[in-house]
Amino acid sequence: MTSLDKPTAQERDPDGPATTPQAITEAALFEAFGGVRGMVETVLPGLLFVTIFTINKDLHISAIAALAVSLLLVAVRLIRRDTVKHAFSGVFGVAFGVVFAMMTGNAKDFYLPGMLYTLGLALAYIITTLAGAPLIGLILGPVFKENLSWRTRNPGRKKAYAKASWAWGLILLAKCAILFPLYWWADTTQLGWVLVALKIPPFLLAVYLTWVFLAKAPPPIDVFAEMEEQKRAEKEREAAAAQEREG
Repeated sequence: MTSLDKPTAQERDPDGPATTPQAITEAALFEAFGGVRGMVETVLPGLLFVTIFTINKDLHISAIAALAVSLLLVAVRLIRRDTVKHAFSGVFGVAFGVVFAMMTGNAKDFYLPGMLYTLGLALAYIITTLAGAPLIGLILGPVFKENLSWRTRNPGRKKAYAKASWAWGLILLAKCAILFPLYWWADTTQLGWVLVALKIPPFLLAVYLTWVFLAKAPPPIDVFAEMEEQKRAEKEREAAAAQEREG
């Protein structure tokens, strides 16, 4: 584990503060969203693109540099045998942006796929919440080892997930309300710097609100522990039945 990683609850002292609901929720959120390193990997390619483009106005060099640093981040994770899901998602996002910008010849289109993804994600948070299956619960359920038990067995937790999903959806919609007008009216460097500036603060706000809602919610139901207990009880019944037959 590096200094850019946040320890999970399991990695901390079991008798320490990580056993509190707030600390467990914090550790799960860092695990789900990539922690500080994940944020760095999200910001760095776009920051490099807009920096180089601001200096030399060369779309090809800027795009290639952004893609190269994304691949480098993946390579570093592979060498260190760390999880690569966050780095890989960054590579795909940058690759789509590079292809789009190269096809149109418009440097602003480097940002368009990511903006459309943000808009789609905002709508997904809102629509799934209205449908009774808030997206943040689908994302965090496996991390908390509760899977979908919160939907039918833990109404207080379902309510917290709904609040968190509303927060994510509305925050991302507000971000889109800033970026899309800039896409049409601003130049590439203006759009790029605003987008870089809006990478982390809205994300941290959404994560913080999620932590607040979940820390106050009922604890998750560990369905994996339940399944293990059921298997253990079944083995004990089988062993007892076998002893009765032998007796």
